[in-house]
Parts: sequence; structure tokens; C-alpha cells
Amino acid sequence: MKGINMIYLDYAANTPACETVIQGFVECERRFPMNPNSNNPLAKPAKEMLEDAKNRLARVLKVKPNEMIFTSSGTESNNLAIKGIAAEHGARKKHIITSFLEHSSTLGPIGELEKQGFEIDYVQLDPRGKIDFEHFQSLLREETLLVALCEVDSEVGILQDIHMLSKYIKEHSDALVHIDGTQAVGKVPIHLEYVDSYTFSGHKIYGLNGIACLVLKESVIIEPLHHGGLSISPYRSGTPSLSLIDSLARALSLLETKREANYTYVESLRKELIDFFENYNQVRINSTQASIPFITNITLIDIKAEEMKNQLAEKGFFLSTKSACSSPYAPSRAVYALSKDKKGARSTLRISLSHLTTRDELDAFKEIFDKELRSFNHE
Repeated sequence: MKGINMIYLDYAANTPACETVIQGFVECERRFPMNPNSNNPLAKPAKEMLEDAKNRLARVLKVKPNEMIFTSSGTESNNLAIKGIAAEHGARKKHIITSFLEHSSTLGPIGELEKQGFEIDYVQLDPRGKIDFEHFQSLLREETLLVALCEVDSEVGILQDIHMLSKYIKEHSDALVHIDGTQAVGKVPIHLEYVDSYTFSGHKIYGLNGIACLVLKESVIIEPLHHGGLSISPYRSGTPSLSLIDSLARALSLLETKREANYTYVESLRKELIDFFENYNQVRINSTQASIPFITNITLIDIKAEEMKNQLAEKGFFLSTKSACSSPYAPSRAVYALSKDKKGARSTLRISLSHLTTRDELDAFKEIFDKELRSFNHE
């Protein structure tokens, strides 16, 4: 423990920006002070740089450059897609399917749509946290407008088979498919062949805060949230931030080249962590075999997780109890959906790892966690 000042274990909330991304952003700001949309001849190099950034992103995502809308956050992207689809197509269909694993930026707009008369169904989960396919089949019908699901949930880390689900939806209905890929991009392979809209954010992939992307297939029309101020997309007005868009392309391209190696390394760390937690009767592991290794969620039995989190922070170890966008007092919706244990869902810790996490850091965490858990038992 000696010499350790801070050990960060909250990568699912925010990742540190890669130095290459930061330097690229600064260089781009200096080289291109002009508006890429301007008709000023000086804007031509900026426009070319913008097109290059879009092409780099499109290659990684395997979509067309014109199928990307750049927003400020995953929250804005999810709202734009969900509300935009509902506003454009909701006059003829008003049925939406989602799950209780979703981020608040998905369930929030869906909740607002329910107030406007939309019918919402929540698909059940199997014991691993995967979508119960038989129940999903029973929910999908002719009136279904939208299926909105996360590829990886932010609290327990359950990975859904989005490719299989979206393919089934397209073969058996006219419903649109919206996927929140914020916790998936850069960690698992991207398959958007049957997906209509897809979101991810820069600050989750070692890029910058303030830039995110909504992939919207060109066959899909939505109602914009904002009007006026022509941009690079008719669905999201405003001057495009060239440097931020370039930083997103840079971050995703860099991460994708190391994705498989990063996954294997983090998987080995996660195994050590799970083996460690299994030694304690007061720890229930909520993450399942369907969870990606980057997120491990546990319930502390008869101990307040908020107090444990604060105790760990005092020693220089930083993790979270739930998603950064969750209400601090409500039980974890995702954990409750899996366990049906409301008390246990109120006392969760989320340890999110990264390829930047070292084994020394993990060993130090295990040592201090053991000491803190023992101290609670002796109070």
C-alpha cells in the first residue's frame, strides 16, 4: 500500500482521455479555427478534415459517413433517437419494448412517452441477465414501434446478443431497433447490420467529454429535438465541433486496434477479483457469466455500500455504488431486476476495470477491502 495515492476503479463512469487524443484535439483546434460549414474559402481544409474524421469513424463502425449524428453526450443521443422516432412515427404505432437494465437516459424518455399515451412493455430477463427470448417473442407485435435496449448495461455489465435480437426483430416485424452501446463500444465487436440507431460516447472510450455519436441509418427518419442552425445533419443543428469529432474518431480507432488484447487482460483481472469476493459470506456477486469483465457488481450483506465506498475513498480507492447517472437513494434497478432483492439492490458496489488497471492496484484493493470489511464486522 505504501506510495499509493489514488487507485481508480470507476472506468464505467468515465475514462481518462488518452494523451494522443488530447494532443490531437489541441493540434486540431490550432490548425482549424474556422467553421467547417462556412462558405469562406478558409473553411475548405476544415471541411476536408471533418470528412476524414467521419470516414475514419464510419470504417470502424461499418456504417456510412452520412449515418452519424454528433451530439454532446450519450444522454442526448438516446433522447434524440427515442423521442425523435416517437415524434415522427408515433401517430401510427405506440408500443415500445425495453428492459429494466437500461440507463436512465433511455428509461427517462421512454417514461415521458408513456405519459403521452405510449404503451411500454419491459421484457423479462433469464437468471444470467440475458433477454428472455421467449418472453421477448411474445411481446413483439404488429403495433410495436420501437425496441430500445442496451448492448451492455452500466451496472452489472450484462452483454446482450444484439445481433441476434435485432435480426429477429427485422425478420418478424417492422419495429425500429435502438441500441445504447455506450458501455460496449471499444470492448466488444460492433455489429450494426440490423440496428436502426446506436449510441456511444467519447468519455467512455478514453476520448473527451462533450462528444458522442448517434448512428442513425439513412432509411430512418426522425423528428429533430432542435430546429434552426444548419449543421452536418438535419437532425441535430448547431456548428459542428471539428476538434471533438476528430478526437472521437481518434479515440475509437486507437481503442479498436487493442480491443481483443485489452479484453483478454481485463478478463484475467476480473477472474482474480471474482475468486477473491467468493471468499466472503457478506458479499454476493451480482454480475453473471453473461457480464463483460470490465464491470463487476456486488451486494454487501448487512453493510451499507455507501459507507464502504466512502471508507475506501478515504484510503485512496475510488469506485461507485451504481451508475453515475442513477439516483443515489433508489435501489439499483438492474440488480433488483436480476435478484428481486430490494434490500440487496440498495447496497451495491460497482468495480469497473480497464486495461490501465494494474495487478498491483488490484492486489492493493483486495487488501484494503478485506481490512475495511473486517472493521465493519467489529463495530
